[in-house]
Amino acid sequence: MKHITALTLTALMASTAAPALAQEKGDFLLGLGLGWIEPDDGSNTALPGGKISADGALSPTITLEYFVADRVGIELLASWPFKHDLELGSTQIGETKHLPPTLSLQYHFTNASKITPFVGAGINYTYFFDEELDGPAAPSLDLDDSWGLALHAGVDYAISEKAALRADVRYIDIETDVEVGGVDIGEVKIDPWVFNVAYVMKF
Repeated sequence: MKHITALTLTALMASTAAPALAQEKGDFLLGLGLGWIEPDDGSNTALPGGKISADGALSPTITLEYFVADRVGIELLASWPFKHDLELGSTQIGETKHLPPTLSLQYHFTNASKITPFVGAGINYTYFFDEELDGPAAPSLDLDDSWGLALHAGVDYAISEKAALRADVRYIDIETDVEVGGVDIGEVKIDPWVFNVAYVMKF
């Protein structure tokens, strides 16, 4: 009877053991999420009245990661365009949209439990478009595209052997030269934090 009870308990524990989202060479991870980008708001401009800053923005995100070795992956981040209001001091002066594709090399730590932390670093390219200043007679606004480093850290919480919930954060080096009416007015350092939650699937 004791042997039967022990076997029953062992089977019950095995059936309720935490699933692990193993990451092995050749695996793909697809993540569908929602990201919030929070600019650091530093700038260096020639405009009177204060610094140029951008507000935070929310947008859907997608990631695709291929594992070149066990627990080591190359990830591409893409998103729907983020839209930002631009302010000079405390006054809104215009708006812009941008796309921030980011390529990262990542390391995923032990995956023996539900929780799998990871870290990464890579390069970001930010494309600005639809820039405009407020007002019917406002001059043109142009933000140069940006290249910069990106740092990444997060955690996956496995809900099965093929799926997980993810929470992660990135720091991205984004600096852009600004032109108003064709005149260079200085550099804006956006340097945002990007907070993301996603549903991740393994293939």
